[in-house]
Amino acid sequence: MKIGAQMFTTRATCQTLEGFADTLKRIADIGYTTVQVSGTCPYEGEWLRDQLKLNGLKCVLTHIPVPRLTGELDKVIEDHNTFDCKYVGLGFWAFDEARNMTWDQWMETFPPIAHKLKEGGKYFMYHNHDREFIKVGGTTYLEKLAEAVPADEMGFTLDTFWIQAGGGDPGQWIEKFSGRVPCIHLKDYAYGREMAVVGEGNINFDRVFEKAEAAGTQYMLVEQDDCHGEDPIECLKRSYLYLKSCGFN
Repeated sequence: MKIGAQMFTTRATCQTLEGFADTLKRIADIGYTTVQVSGTCPYEGEWLRDQLKLNGLKCVLTHIPVPRLTGELDKVIEDHNTFDCKYVGLGFWAFDEARNMTWDQWMETFPPIAHKLKEGGKYFMYHNHDREFIKVGGTTYLEKLAEAVPADEMGFTLDTFWIQAGGGDPGQWIEKFSGRVPCIHLKDYAYGREMAVVGEGNINFDRVFEKAEAAGTQYMLVEQDDCHGEDPIECLKRSYLYLKSCGFN
């Protein structure tokens, strides 16, 4: 399994192409060789391809805004072909009636997108938060999603922090979704429901690594949405050093 950096961690410095390019360099300087592109300013596929090559990086997963998935999917596929990325992700969906993000709306919108991505040689990846662990009739939304979309058309970027925040066991859910988790997010959970540098919180990562390996995970992407005032690059570096000490690179 390879480790990488989820660039939502560094989104604040990626709101211009100049800042985005500099951030890619700083991530590569830490030692990461793979990234997930998420939360950045708009970019052209050719621009990202060239910047990745310049820094010896590979983009293995993206999170694409919903309007692009629903309105310009052909261009999304073309761009991912340009910078050689198979996994196309949906970063957030609330399943919240008050926000008009219902189950029925999701089912009307995303299974056809997943199918078209498969036809284009890509694989749709759903990223969970804690709300997916709400149970409806005794079944979590996460389980309902797995049942509703075929495994060959949708995988899950399971997030260790949000699984724990939802009351789940990260290792158990990775095992449960074996074969559908080519990418996962490594995010530690500290006292007070705080996100932490990987290895500085309380998640049992030895078990996560064991279950991920058995489940066929290819990429473990470090993410820290909130760095509590610290430099996100410094947080990514400490996570990298911890993971490297565990034998990953």
